[in-house]
Amino acid sequence: MGDFVSKQSRKSTTNGGRPPAKPIQSRGMVTSLHDRRGRRKYLLPKERKQFLQAALEAGGKTATFCAVLALSGARISEVLALTPEQIDDENGSINFETLKRRERGHIRAVPVPRHLLYYLDGVHRYRAAQSDPKQARTHLWSWSRTTAWRRVKTVMRLAQHPSYIAKPKSLRHAFGAEAAMSNVPLTMIKKWLGHARLETTEIYTTLVGKEERTLARRTWEMADDLFNSGAPYDG
Repeated sequence: MGDFVSKQSRKSTTNGGRPPAKPIQSRGMVTSLHDRRGRRKYLLPKERKQFLQAALEAGGKTATFCAVLALSGARISEVLALTPEQIDDENGSINFETLKRRERGHIRAVPVPRHLLYYLDGVHRYRAAQSDPKQARTHLWSWSRTTAWRRVKTVMRLAQHPSYIAKPKSLRHAFGAEAAMSNVPLTMIKKWLGHARLETTEIYTTLVGKEERTLARRTWEMADDLFNSGAPYDG
């Protein structure tokens, strides 16, 4: 399956397989989690699970890269920059360098599932590499950013995601969205995502979560009664 993903990712896509040009924004500030046509830019929890399932079926380094991307909320360039020494087994976290800062050296520890660490070690043998100074600083993935982008897109196609959300950035937004809807404090989400300002993180509070739907349901009771009454449908 891994070979299949590799071959599929080499096929020509829009713009020759290169990431589409990004709209100009002020310092990467996300102003909305929906595009101009009203379509969301993030995966729902069910879609996120489907992506992980497709990644695990792909196997190998494609699977580990996609899993880290989905379960950490990190940027694609930050995952590519990972080395064995940045994986903290004792703390159960991965220590990412935040690359969207003017100064280097901003490290953030993001907690990840233990099963992800076991899977990472099974593929990359990072624990053994940590005892060798040279290997400890060798990147876990030797791909270019374009290759990584293609691998993620291929897995999203395997997961049958709509094209408008079949992008690596959708995984980062999915992480923030699910954390916000699970009532994780904004300050913690800000830290995990490596945002410089809380205003950037607050975009995830605009989503419709379970509590909001519960409140809104109080206004639907009359409509539900009518729909359930067997009103004729003129199709």
